[in-house]
Amino acid sequence: MRALTAARIPFAERAYDHDPAAPSYGLEAAEALGVDPARVFKTLVVDTGAGLAVGIVPVATTLDLKHLAAALGVKRVRMADVKDAERVTGYVAGGISPLGQRSTLPTVLDTSATGHATILVSGGRRGFDVELSPNDLLALTKGVVASISAV
Repeated sequence: MRALTAARIPFAERAYDHDPAAPSYGLEAAEALGVDPARVFKTLVVDTGAGLAVGIVPVATTLDLKHLAAALGVKRVRMADVKDAERVTGYVAGGISPLGQRSTLPTVLDTSATGHATILVSGGRRGFDVELSPNDLLALTKGVVASISAV
C-alpha cells in the first residue's frame, strides 16, 4: 500500500475474513468479496535458474510454466521454493503481493487482466487484497503482459 500511495496510484483496499483451512486462498477471496474469480489474480513466484520472477494469473487458472519462460526470455522455469519466495519478496505464501516486494522481480501479468477495468491482487497478507487497474499494476511492477495462464 505504501508503494501505491507513494506512486499516487488509485486503489481500493478489499479485506475479508480469511479461513486458514480454505483449499484455495484466491478462490476464497473471490467468494468472500463477491467478485468474479476472473478479476482476482494470484501472484506466483518462479525460479528461472538465474533468479526469481513473478507470474500473475487469475485464481481459477494455473500458471503455464512454458509460456511464462518464453515471456521472460529463458529456457525454462519451475515453481520457486516457498522459503525462497517468502525471503525474497518479504511476504508469506498465500499473501505474496506483486507490489512492495523487497526487490523488484521480473513480472509477467496474464493477458486476461487487460480485459478488466480493475483487478484484485494480494495486498501482502492473507485476507487482504488491493483493487487497481491492470495498467497501474504493470507500471508499478515494471511488468509485461503475456498469455501465461492455463485452465
